[in-house]
Amino acid sequence: MSSPAPPAIVQPAPHRPDRPLLGMALRLLAMLFLTSMFTLGKIAADRHVTLVETVFYRQLFAMPVVFAFIALRDGPRAVRTNRIGKHGLRAMMGLLGLACNFGGFILLPLTEATIIGFTMPMFATILAAVVLREATGIHRWSAILVGFAGILVIARPDAGHFAAFGVAVALAAAFLTACISLVIRDLGRTESPGVIVFWFTALSLPPLALLMPFFGHGHDPVTWGLLVLTGVVGAFAQLFLTAALRYAPVSVVLGMDYSSILWATLLGFLLWGEWPMATTWVGAAMIIGAGAYIGWREHIRSRQPNRI
Repeated sequence: MSSPAPPAIVQPAPHRPDRPLLGMALRLLAMLFLTSMFTLGKIAADRHVTLVETVFYRQLFAMPVVFAFIALRDGPRAVRTNRIGKHGLRAMMGLLGLACNFGGFILLPLTEATIIGFTMPMFATILAAVVLREATGIHRWSAILVGFAGILVIARPDAGHFAAFGVAVALAAAFLTACISLVIRDLGRTESPGVIVFWFTALSLPPLALLMPFFGHGHDPVTWGLLVLTGVVGAFAQLFLTAALRYAPVSVVLGMDYSSILWATLLGFLLWGEWPMATTWVGAAMIIGAGAYIGWREHIRSRQPNRI
């Protein structure tokens, strides 16, 4: 779940991809910060913070960091846009995706939630075939089936502890992230990455604020600190993702995303005593392998347009 990049994250076209090691290092930092953000949200839930509160404060406390970065780099006027309607659509989808991402991490062990997030490329392929009418051959459809079979291996519904709701929420997060990628692809033709990130954060706050009187309540100082950290850490994750793609192409840095499994496993063990079963690693290999194969087939197709 996060780990393809959560709904708030924008991936711009690379700029001067001549420092691959720096790009990879920044992507690794982004994965650490993303996993930490969802871990903080899970800890906050243990302290009786509602999901609405977590998402609201994540956006609220991220806003100053994101705006300051854009203002210092490009000036405050850089956030102007003529496509507020499309930004609104992206914000609403992103808001749902962010909520599902946090929900998946709250309901499932960290490692399982992270691994299920890697189904995003499969959903993106399905959407490209159905919505964009892109040709999708037997190779990629087979990879999709293998990937979804990997989810069943992880969930083990035959073992009597199938967390159906948690898995459904995590899959919804991956699906929404794939949907958002299509909207961002369109926005990216006219908008800079900073503008897309800013308007997602700004436009998602008003509907959340309307819900806060029903879901918000007071907290102790430690919990408030967790909520502030969730927003700040999430903002820096966005900035690291953006910066990584300024120094290296997507094909170089994308493999770093799988490091989030390491962070999730480590944090899950240290904080909750979670340790994935052998079936989790088998399912992870199936899901990651399917996603990698889909990416490879996309690369082949881009070089030889007549092949699928």
